[in-house]
Amino acid sequence: MTEISRRTLLGLGVVAAGGLVLGKSAQGAAAKNATALAGAARTAAARGGMRTVVVWSEGTAPKNVYPNDINGAIAEGLKKSLTGWDVVVANLSDADQGLPDSLLAKCDVLIWWGHQRHKNVKDELVGKIVKRVKDEGMGFIALHSSHFAKPNLALMGTPCSWGAYKGDSTTCTVKVKDAQHPIAKGLPAEFTFNHEERYSDPYAVPPPKSLVFGGFHKVKDGSVDNAAMGLAWDVGKAKFFYFQPGHETNPVFMDPNVQKLMANAVKWAAPAK
Repeated sequence: MTEISRRTLLGLGVVAAGGLVLGKSAQGAAAKNATALAGAARTAAARGGMRTVVVWSEGTAPKNVYPNDINGAIAEGLKKSLTGWDVVVANLSDADQGLPDSLLAKCDVLIWWGHQRHKNVKDELVGKIVKRVKDEGMGFIALHSSHFAKPNLALMGTPCSWGAYKGDSTTCTVKVKDAQHPIAKGLPAEFTFNHEERYSDPYAVPPPKSLVFGGFHKVKDGSVDNAAMGLAWDVGKAKFFYFQPGHETNPVFMDPNVQKLMANAVKWAAPAK
């Protein structure tokens, strides 16, 4: 029995007991409380059939770009597109670094954004994440600078470094390379957004099962830098997706096409039920 269900049953028991000693008016109030508690129980039961995506962030994105942090923006987009999903926002500063065992155990897909605080993530938590992915099929989505995040490194088993890192770009154009892949469903052949940082090929990771997205960064001098943008793998029993764009000084995750891409990625990465 879940904690919510236990609390609901205890509440109903208190209401029933109170009805034996209270007057008629109090009994009426107790009946209303019982109705509310029963509704809460039905809601809890309904949520039990939902899938769960957790959007994790270290919390270092600038507030003038992401007032509710990057994970808040991603979660807002997912809530618009996903039905039958519980979208949970988790932060490094939360208890258990945002991922207590109870949440991790029910998580179907974990989205990870980190940049400056990779080393602050506890190795014990990383081990739990890797186990949930490789052994139990929890989907994993890494974003932008999360290529150096501890879970990403552990799951890839390679340096996960890019050929170069430059802060001299103006826009990023994402091009669909694998039109048959579920993550590309419903997206235009290419789309562009402002982006001030570029990662250059090669990307030191295992060969992907699919290069879903390629594209290029437009540089201030007028040149372009072609690069991989979205890569998909099977890792153990799970599906893994990495999306290269997402620098925190640009509102990339508020872009409608990126929001659709993220929703597609969540549905694709979710383990079969």
